[in-house]
Amino acid sequence: MKSDDHTTPGKPVCAHTTPRRDFLKSAAAGAGFLILPSGALLGANAPSNKLNVAMIGTWGRADAHFDAISSENVVALCDVDENHLAHGAEKFPKAKRYVDWRKCLDQKDLDAVVCCTTDHTHAFIANWAMNRGLHVYCEKPLANSVAEARLVRATYLKNKDKLATQVGTQRHSNPNFNRVRELIRDGAVGALREVHAWGNRQLRRPGYLPAKGEPPKTLHYDLWLGPAPFHPYNPDYFSAGPGMNCLQWNMYWDFGSGQVGDMGSHTMDLAWNAIDAGLPTSAEAEGDAFNPEVSPVELKATFEHPANDWRPAIRVTWHQGGAMPRSPKEYIDLDKIGHGVMFKGAKGFLIADFGSRVLLPWGNDADLTYYHRRDKDEVAPDMGHFQKEWTNACKTDLKTSCDFDYGSTLIEQMLLGLVAYQVGEKIEYDGESGKVTNNKAANKLLKRKYRRGWKLKG
Repeated sequence: MKSDDHTTPGKPVCAHTTPRRDFLKSAAAGAGFLILPSGALLGANAPSNKLNVAMIGTWGRADAHFDAISSENVVALCDVDENHLAHGAEKFPKAKRYVDWRKCLDQKDLDAVVCCTTDHTHAFIANWAMNRGLHVYCEKPLANSVAEARLVRATYLKNKDKLATQVGTQRHSNPNFNRVRELIRDGAVGALREVHAWGNRQLRRPGYLPAKGEPPKTLHYDLWLGPAPFHPYNPDYFSAGPGMNCLQWNMYWDFGSGQVGDMGSHTMDLAWNAIDAGLPTSAEAEGDAFNPEVSPVELKATFEHPANDWRPAIRVTWHQGGAMPRSPKEYIDLDKIGHGVMFKGAKGFLIADFGSRVLLPWGNDADLTYYHRRDKDEVAPDMGHFQKEWTNACKTDLKTSCDFDYGSTLIEQMLLGLVAYQVGEKIEYDGESGKVTNNKAANKLLKRKYRRGWKLKG
């Protein structure tokens, strides 16, 4: 990657707590192989250099990991639904099986964890796993509150010289992410002023579902609720197909953050990758009338970011559910881009979705002579397979494109937008302390309350 990329530099891999992990790290050091005394060549994918992986969540998004992780040793499977657990066991029949992820993480031979569970358990599993010296791949969103995002980041930063982490924003591997970054960094729109990201998905719900029937014997419903406050069982929480069932519950405050955490994680990533932003200094938001049970469908949240070493201070805005930025030209229909970004600069606009981009110079002097197009040998190479970037990093230099520093900062910003929405006024934010400085009610919303017996710092 180029030196201006966001990846957190990794140091030579440190030893883990078991001899097996010491061996894995030394075997993969340097060029990624080891010459054994016998003269045998041990490559990164040799049988004796495979990660022992636990898959927590074995259905839905987990299916997307099966092929990538099959070259490792999947030694543990965990799912609160025994039918889903059996689904994973069809692929990995030798793995030990669990229904409680807390017990799964205590399996002694683990090296790494893939987390594909409900949103409201992501930060718990990520933090517990890192506290046990385990590499972690966690599906988005990485956190469900500002406090969760900050704790996961703090735990990762304490362990970044030992652990590889990756947030599951897999669209990041599209080459277009690099091209968008290069255009913005190289001045194709002139001095950057504003950034807009949006998603047009609209799923409306009146409130939590009423009690209906009993959980099937194969579903450990209390474990599905996990740290969330109790809500009675309703089969509609589980009525969608694999990969889409999150849309049955993630809009409820206790289970998720709606489109802010869902497609917001993916779409803001396209902007975040280009702007080298830290935490915002303020957030303000407006949208649907507040519902104490369901997160808003329509929402506009704007954040202020200070200048850095290559751009001035900018405003970054997230739009969802029909709230859209204004198009720079009538003939450009932004609404036809279901999830996209727009960068506004002094000399023009760059509009992009996950796989393509359009550059629109603006003004009589927008002749692109100010744009310093980089040479071909300076263009960032494709990152390749997103999941395998993580497994390779576990064995080599620990570097990933969407580590828990990058990903937690992104989601902390997005969740601050929901806090501003809930209090109904602009909030000023001190990112160093993690405090809102002008609204006591907003500070209380940075954390969530958990059911007795569930600890975020386990």
